[in-house]
Amino acid sequence: MSVINYAAKTVNFKIVYYGPGVAGKTTNLQLLHRRLPEESRGEMVTLNTGDDRTLFFDFLPVSALDVRGFATRFQLYTVPGQPYYNMTRKLVLRGLDGVVFVADSQWARAHDAVASFRNLEENLRQYGVDLDRLPCVLQYNKRDLPGVAPREYLDFLLNRRRAPMPAFEAVATTGAGVFETLNRIARMVLAAEFGADPRAGAA
Repeated sequence: MSVINYAAKTVNFKIVYYGPGVAGKTTNLQLLHRRLPEESRGEMVTLNTGDDRTLFFDFLPVSALDVRGFATRFQLYTVPGQPYYNMTRKLVLRGLDGVVFVADSQWARAHDAVASFRNLEENLRQYGVDLDRLPCVLQYNKRDLPGVAPREYLDFLLNRRRAPMPAFEAVATTGAGVFETLNRIARMVLAAEFGADPRAGAA
């Protein structure tokens, strides 16, 4: 949930990038951090395992426009993709306002994407959060690699919902689709904060 600091006149929103290992969650945040203006971003904190994968989270506050006199800031986190870090995933999800699910588009990784998506739903349920009521964007990453599944197939696996989620094709290493993903989830989070339907017009 959003955190309002009345003294500093800021409202902070937490967005979590979720998905299987090496799908591109960290790459998304690293690219955003490189390309955002220095005055619009904070320091990125990364904790890695021995094989240089994200262990805990990346933290990137992004300043945005004022809303009703308050400066909005989006705190962006990733979760570790490896299943044996599930407790850490659940801790990072606590108090979130929105989620970006990053899937590797390759046919060979489809099972991992489905398993991770189910894990996301289960972890959210433990906090009493219904994914169908939460601002959520899908990102089909690594579209530049050989052996990628069609967009329609990925939608069939991950996006057969009562209200479909916005979905973007991306190549996080080059930035394709990265800012589009962030812009959409930020708009959805703000819409939800002010009582609007965050998925209106999402399909």
